[in-house]
Amino acid sequence: MRRRVRVRGIVQGVGFRPFVFRLATEMNLAGWVLNDSQGVLAEAEGDAAALDEFERRLTADAPPLSVVNAVESEPVPAAGGGAFEVRSSESLPERTTLISPDAAICADCLRELFDPADRRHRYPFINCTNCGPRYTIIMDIPYDRPATTMSSFTMCADCLAEYRNPADRRFHAQPNACPVCGPKVRLLDADGGEVASPDPVREAAKRLVGGAIVAIKGLGGYHLACNATSDEAVTRLRARKTREEKPLAVMTRDLDAARRVASLTPEAEALLSSWQAPIVLLPKRPGHGLAEGVAPRSRRFGVMLPYTPLHHLLLADGPPALVMTSGNLSEEPIAYEDGDAISRLAKIADLFLVHDRPIYIRTDDSVVSMTGAPAGGTAKSWAVFRRSRGYAPRPVTLGRDLLPILAVGPELKSTICLARGREAFLSHHIGDLTNPAALGSFRQAVGHLARILLVEPRACAHDLHTAYLSTRWALEESGLPALAVQHHHAHVVSCLAENGYEGRAIGVALDGTGYGEDGTVWGGEFLDAAAGSGSFRRLGHLRPVPMPGGDRAVLEPGRMLLSYLRAAQFPDERLARLVPLEAGEIAALDRMIERGVNAPLTSSTGRMFDAVSALLGVCRRATYEGQPAIELEGIADEREAGSGAAYEAMLSDGDEFTLDGPGLVARAAEDALAGTSAPIVAARFHASVAEAVVRGCERAREMTDLATVALSGGVLQNVLLRRLCIEKLGARGFRVLVHAEVPPNDGGVSLGQLVVADAILRERGEA
Repeated sequence: MRRRVRVRGIVQGVGFRPFVFRLATEMNLAGWVLNDSQGVLAEAEGDAAALDEFERRLTADAPPLSVVNAVESEPVPAAGGGAFEVRSSESLPERTTLISPDAAICADCLRELFDPADRRHRYPFINCTNCGPRYTIIMDIPYDRPATTMSSFTMCADCLAEYRNPADRRFHAQPNACPVCGPKVRLLDADGGEVASPDPVREAAKRLVGGAIVAIKGLGGYHLACNATSDEAVTRLRARKTREEKPLAVMTRDLDAARRVASLTPEAEALLSSWQAPIVLLPKRPGHGLAEGVAPRSRRFGVMLPYTPLHHLLLADGPPALVMTSGNLSEEPIAYEDGDAISRLAKIADLFLVHDRPIYIRTDDSVVSMTGAPAGGTAKSWAVFRRSRGYAPRPVTLGRDLLPILAVGPELKSTICLARGREAFLSHHIGDLTNPAALGSFRQAVGHLARILLVEPRACAHDLHTAYLSTRWALEESGLPALAVQHHHAHVVSCLAENGYEGRAIGVALDGTGYGEDGTVWGGEFLDAAAGSGSFRRLGHLRPVPMPGGDRAVLEPGRMLLSYLRAAQFPDERLARLVPLEAGEIAALDRMIERGVNAPLTSSTGRMFDAVSALLGVCRRATYEGQPAIELEGIADEREAGSGAAYEAMLSDGDEFTLDGPGLVARAAEDALAGTSAPIVAARFHASVAEAVVRGCERAREMTDLATVALSGGVLQNVLLRRLCIEKLGARGFRVLVHAEVPPNDGGVSLGQLVVADAILRERGEA
């Protein structure tokens, strides 16, 4: 008997063809295997029992980096012959294969890297079918070397022999290379001149020990690195990068070094050591030994392990921990092209460690946070906050087919999402679309994803906010029918879609900023929504207050404190003791509030956190997005937060209820004036917001008879608040859905836009 077998999923660039070859050879089957535009295709000939076992093992024993979504087979005429071979790839009109994310170096390659007897000893680009670059070097599919940025490197005889040998780990490994034929590393000074050294990596490591700042070309772009144990080096990096206070990521030499700087659970260790190798947000360990400037006023470090051979070499020869922050200025996209990197980073870096393997798609490091025990509809004890290297572009599999739609997200934490059948391809993190470089990266991502998936979108979904650059691109450049989706509706549907929930639910969107349907700034919303519906009903929200000075109130949280206390009719003499503003400024802001001039109304949960952060003197000037709330969580006494002590949020009547946020802030202010410590007040405030969420959901349940809650929005990056909401809602009989692999922040909005836009078109009869 002979069968033709189609394998769909992430089955290219992960060693699937050599796996099929070895499996068939082991089982004495004749036939062939190849890559094509739909995945892996094979024909196998043998007796029926052997063929059944062959199909079973295609899934059961698949390579570690693969994801098998389907194995389909059909009988074909027997062809005879006793051999099994790997054939050249084929291109087909329809592309349904999946693209593999980049993978951290595997244990086998790591052993070879440090083996003096191995021909790849200390070679910074060692890889095999189980690890190495994938998405960042793929220009097109099928995934073969000519369609990658390795196309200009011709394999030497030894590498070619490995590539052609079915018994070798590098059989058909497309980025295969060695010191003779592969990419090379160079060390440059700040002017781009070469630094003479017999071993550029070892020299760079030596300079890092001495306090130098080195721009390092990695897998998906440049990092700026310095010795994480040196106060002077970290301070100098911050000053040059103009990154005053935002925490910096740290790469430790190994898991033991990570254990010395942070508290690790078994789940955290598994994440750090996984082939995705994300940055993991972890509690600081006392006596960690890192510079205080790495993560000031934060109780957590962002820690990752080396994931490329180059990183392993640097840390083996250099400090036990390196700051590894994105190679950019402020909120620009990460640099990934050599000339651009040297131009943009020359005033920051003392040296550049570069190589000649081009990066086709830039990708930042992914960021994951430990969130505690599994609860609320997710089997994971962690959540992805930035989904990029190692995760993108793996799709989110949905419960139904979607129309081919492109969603372009909002403006901050930009991602795009493209539908192909039941698969929603969420892009890598693009960044903040507030400068031309970021918009250029956005355009590249749109073109690349559409090309490699061979999808021609029928429509473009975008945010309601007309000033967002992504919205303007959708309306002016996409050439597609445009569909506007409200920001928080998209947040909630993103959570529903990730959890595979098709029915109606109470959507709770706790967020910073999103343009509302009434023209105000939303961000504390209770919605009646469903993944299969193009519309929603706003059930309730936080009571709106003015933002005096508009966006300036985001940077100066004292303005929001004044607004909340005025809304609560807090007495003047007591207010003056709490608001960190001069009397003249208070008077000017009061006039803005009274006249409604440059003081838009907002129901934002994020702005309420800003107000309490200013109240307690935690953060009175924000230098990065979310800083006041992040630092407020950082000081909160977690035992107090779980004690049950909370301020009561008054709930209004009516068809659209409001929760009295000003009342919560006023009660926190009373506590502060009474001398209650900041950690206790911060804890009570967190518990109060969670209680307010529960009260809002209980009212929503009375209004709709719904008992499933979907939690989304950037404020739910607050792990303490997330946990309290899940626990309290669960105790009141709600089923709770939360994000795990899709960011709760604006990085997940494009997925929600995609699903809502699909529903809109179907409701219009345009399917």
